[in-house]
Amino acid sequence: MYDVIIIGAGVSGAASARELSRYQVKACVLEKEEDVCCGTSKANSAIVHAGYDAASGSLMAKLNVQGNKMMAKLAEDLDFEFMQAGSLVVCTEEENRPGLQMLLERGIKNGVEGLRIIERDELVKMEPNISDEAVAALYAPTGGIVCPFNLNIAMAENACTNGVEFKFNTQVEGIEKKEDGFLIHTNKGDFEARCVVNAAGVYADQIHNMVSDRKLTITPRRGDYCLLDKTAGKHVNHTIFALPGKYGKGVLVSPTVHGNLIVGPTAIDIEDKEGTNTTRAGLDEVITKCAKTVKNVPLRQVITSFAGLRAHEDGHEFIIEELKEAPGFVDCAGIESPGLTSSPAIGCMVADIVKGILDLKENPDFVGTRKGVLNPEKLSMEERNELIKKQPAYGNIICRCEMVTEGEILDAIHRPLGARSLDGVKRRTRAGMGRCQAGFCSPRTMEILSRELSMDMEEITKCGGDSKIVVGTNKDRI
Repeated sequence: MYDVIIIGAGVSGAASARELSRYQVKACVLEKEEDVCCGTSKANSAIVHAGYDAASGSLMAKLNVQGNKMMAKLAEDLDFEFMQAGSLVVCTEEENRPGLQMLLERGIKNGVEGLRIIERDELVKMEPNISDEAVAALYAPTGGIVCPFNLNIAMAENACTNGVEFKFNTQVEGIEKKEDGFLIHTNKGDFEARCVVNAAGVYADQIHNMVSDRKLTITPRRGDYCLLDKTAGKHVNHTIFALPGKYGKGVLVSPTVHGNLIVGPTAIDIEDKEGTNTTRAGLDEVITKCAKTVKNVPLRQVITSFAGLRAHEDGHEFIIEELKEAPGFVDCAGIESPGLTSSPAIGCMVADIVKGILDLKENPDFVGTRKGVLNPEKLSMEERNELIKKQPAYGNIICRCEMVTEGEILDAIHRPLGARSLDGVKRRTRAGMGRCQAGFCSPRTMEILSRELSMDMEEITKCGGDSKIVVGTNKDRI
């Protein structure tokens, strides 16, 4: 019997787990995939929104601003990449200028600090590659960018080191309400808990509907993206949004914390909750719309494209509450943009609700800090040489594009909730995220995974499940 079971190991589930680990609680996270950060949290814009977009008075607006204010300290404590580079909402038509004023007033009402409207002359100085059609912009200095993988992984690792259990490849198939809690049926057997937190992303409606007659509907909203090489990373200095106008919302153009340039997303409602395939039409839309705000985007330097799903709830609002019809069951549903930004605040809100239900006491042994995977490139040459003397694996480059060493991959495998697949290594170290998109480093990374985990090469997967890389040998075919 657990005190709390959290369903889903994305940013909302991981943040909730970390905040609950501040208390004396027996907690467990159930995740249907092979790792944390395998759903919406891994495929998004990586933007820390300032908070002027969500409707004033909404939970979405409140948690957006709170999460934004928490991000810098969280990044320091948990050692993940975050930059407060600022954002710009660009108006390209004089007739739409009132839209900037509306966003300014809404942002001020929401509590966003430092907002102001800038005119074209200042805008061009800030962004030389801004569109020739740009007339003004809303500048938000508190906007930022983050590594979504390491935000998610950092919170999960910290929860784990503070006692929260994680069960992967464990899919919830049914939930029964009991007198003293809930019985959760999974493909890995049954689990019991006094309290359940539903942080299942695009599947949150299915989990909710297992215990409630008041049905919830989550629509997967697909967003297509293009990621450009690091040689394009300086094309803009801020996150550039388009002001919604008569031609629609547009797409963003933004640097990333790792030095790339990202362009996207589209917003296409689909039925398939696993429909993360890109489409020609979607990518064409990204390419066309990005030119409305930023000129000469070097699209020939695209190194990959991808799509992610947002968990869109019909009311376009976060749903974070205990169900009256199922006491002890807490929904954390409809967490779409700005969910990544809001996640630290979401975790606090969920933990407060659960604390009230279970009357939890503080954990005197809680450790609120975590050290991420060591990046030798951040060391001085003397420090790096000394590291290699002590641990030669840090002198063996595995991923040439991102200059990732064997030492970093070993760290990624053996740390709490360590990597078990190529994508698991990639999210923790960036090995495979560079220009060649893992064309060179995959075999060598697989060899390390095989050796360190005592697994046959045929068992190594790209992302768990049936995504095996090796399916046979040439000699078997002769």
